[in-house]
Amino acid sequence: MHIVCFVHVSALERSSNVLRLLFDRPRRPVINGPAPTPRTGPIVAVLAFTGTVAAIMQTLVTPLISQLPQLLHTSASNASWVITATLLSAAVFVPISGRLGDLLGKRTMLIASCVPLLLGSVLCAVADSVVPMIAGRALQGMGMGLVPIGISLLRDVLPPERLGSAIALVSASMGIGGGLGLPIAAGVADYASWRVLFWGTAVLAVVIIGLLWVIIPAPAPAASASSDGRPATGGRFDYVGAIGLSVGLVCLLLPVSKGGDWGWGSTRTLGLFTASAAILLLWARWELRVSEPLVDLRVTARPRVLLTNAASVLVGFGMYAQALIVPQLLQLPEATGYGLGQSMLAMGLWMAPGGLMMMVVSPFGGKLSAARGPKFTLVAGALTIAVGYGLALPLMGSTWGVLIVTIVCNSGVGLAYGAMPALIMSAVPLTATASANSFNTLMRSLGTSVSAAVMGVVLSQMTVTLGGHTLPSEGGFRVGLVIGCGVALIAAAVAAVIPAPPASRLRSVPVPAGAGAEEADQATA
Repeated sequence: MHIVCFVHVSALERSSNVLRLLFDRPRRPVINGPAPTPRTGPIVAVLAFTGTVAAIMQTLVTPLISQLPQLLHTSASNASWVITATLLSAAVFVPISGRLGDLLGKRTMLIASCVPLLLGSVLCAVADSVVPMIAGRALQGMGMGLVPIGISLLRDVLPPERLGSAIALVSASMGIGGGLGLPIAAGVADYASWRVLFWGTAVLAVVIIGLLWVIIPAPAPAASASSDGRPATGGRFDYVGAIGLSVGLVCLLLPVSKGGDWGWGSTRTLGLFTASAAILLLWARWELRVSEPLVDLRVTARPRVLLTNAASVLVGFGMYAQALIVPQLLQLPEATGYGLGQSMLAMGLWMAPGGLMMMVVSPFGGKLSAARGPKFTLVAGALTIAVGYGLALPLMGSTWGVLIVTIVCNSGVGLAYGAMPALIMSAVPLTATASANSFNTLMRSLGTSVSAAVMGVVLSQMTVTLGGHTLPSEGGFRVGLVIGCGVALIAAAVAAVIPAPPASRLRSVPVPAGAGAEEADQATA
């Protein structure tokens, strides 16, 4: 995978001038800093739609997981790689895409990131075995940097008074897509060929490319050049850092995802964890020494950025725990005494309002951040998630109770996810916005991965037997809910100690063209 990563980023940087010629239309009004434009509404709408489609692609195969072994003529273990491939690919390419967005331009990388989404969708649609399906899902994972890059672009094109609400809406688009993706995928899988799902996402990818091309304005041309004549677009790409982070993340997330199958104490699992620790330590040392790192760890170590990323891991854990528990509760047979006996399609429909609730609360979250600061909104979001888990304990016995729980939890997620990018962007230089947001997205993904592993262990260890089948017990679900509540409370505590920036720090801070890291840091520190 790291070889593919190297080839991908190398080709992108070598052809950066070609990409700019293709994607940057000189007749469009140029953007220089956060000056308002008459088309900010369509820009926000397109970026929110892009995030929604990306989330739909992520959740697309969830209703198909139990059927994939039969559909692709493979084992259940091999079929699980369809999920794992997307997770690993997204983790590797999200931070790389963010850095390339700072180097080549955010509009360029938004359009470029749609290409693997399109190719992956087509490959999955025509797949007749598990290998091309895994490859297609890995390609789709490469495009998951769309949301953090899109959020970063908002800082460049929106006036300060609109930035908070726009960030909240684009952040919430991931939840909206997840809420819509489950019932859509389940309905199509029940009443049509599963291949229709992927042909549909291929069409959506083409639509997104067209919208980004037409609606997103071209960036201002570089005002200066570096000493060797290269355009001053943000620096050089850190190939060594990209390879090191890619290998380290794969070695970390692979055992997190597969530890339940391999055994948490197995040589393979422990060996990969050890390798990950060693590689990431070496990577961190390299990043601190290189002049233009993939991830600026000195900026990442700033208290506001560090604590926001820590809270992001915990919020990601809390978000995903209920997303794993609730669908199983809804679908388990009523004969268990606690299962709700819903079909796959009904499960998706019961889950959908929770995802859509993120869109409803996003304007409120933006106004709350404007009035009290994004730190307050993040704390409120984490506490709301904890309340949702607390309500789940007495309400988990009915579908309407579960609906209330998902609405409350996802309302908290919507508040938190809208506040985190605002906190990050208030603490980093304008020239590092995309890479910093992408790293924050990686932290959230790490939280969801750990959540999946922890919930998997809990639910696999606390079981009952019904009709010869081993199923998670009611006690296992309750333990999972208590863990989710506890993690959400810890997230609120971490968020509460984040140094609050002045309200003026949320807006874009202009940095003179060609300014060095020191000048950029002084503008935002």
